[in-house]
Amino acid sequence: MRPPSLLAVFAHPDDESLSAGGVLARHAAGGARTAVVTATWTAGSRRAAELADALRILGAGAPRLLGYADAKVPESAPNSPRFCDAPLDEAVCRLVGHIREFRPEIVVTHDAYGGMTGHPDHVHTHRVTVLAVHAAGLDRRYPEAGAPWRPSALYLATHPHSAARALGPRLVREGRPMLSVPDEWITATVDVRPWRAQKFGAVLAHRSEVARGALPGRLAALPPSDREELLATEWYIRHTPVPTEATTPVQMELTT
Repeated sequence: MRPPSLLAVFAHPDDESLSAGGVLARHAAGGARTAVVTATWTAGSRRAAELADALRILGAGAPRLLGYADAKVPESAPNSPRFCDAPLDEAVCRLVGHIREFRPEIVVTHDAYGGMTGHPDHVHTHRVTVLAVHAAGLDRRYPEAGAPWRPSALYLATHPHSAARALGPRLVREGRPMLSVPDEWITATVDVRPWRAQKFGAVLAHRSEVARGALPGRLAALPPSDREELLATEWYIRHTPVPTEATTPVQMELTT
């Protein structure tokens, strides 16, 4: 049975590979339509080119860019505001357009903490995505963005406390906070071991992040056994959009 179509929405190039690369590769391998919307960086930039390479590896099509600037890298979109500073209504409308055009059954994004590091762009992407998933199904909101479409489920990529304790010291720089959620909040624990090679290949495609020693670089520097353990599992919280009579619940493929 073909898995449901999936649209991932993340803040920066590399977030999609690190947070949901296994699920994206797994759904694509099963014949599902998959795509990724990235909030920051613009077409023609070095990181957008790296994103395109990563998405080819994951089978997720061409990059879809909202075109805003990274909160900490203004040159990522020289003629656009920082994502966190952009008008909220404008950002939601742009994302609604992608949801209505792609018509996914599942949307995946950051959790409310923005992942273990709590990057402000991650937190804002969570807010914008939750609003856009709800608004996309309303015929009187953003009519210029296309015909209404309501995904059946929204999943938040996250880390349970138990995994954060095990993974954090190897991933998060010393002195930085590690943000995670209670283990009982996790509703989808996804075994992505068969897709680890694709996931890691997509992570390595973000060459500038590897070179500067960001998270992709720290992963690449680990012993292979540690890296394989870190890449083997992804965790999600199901956040169900407002239901309608026509909505049939869709579950992400998972193991518990």
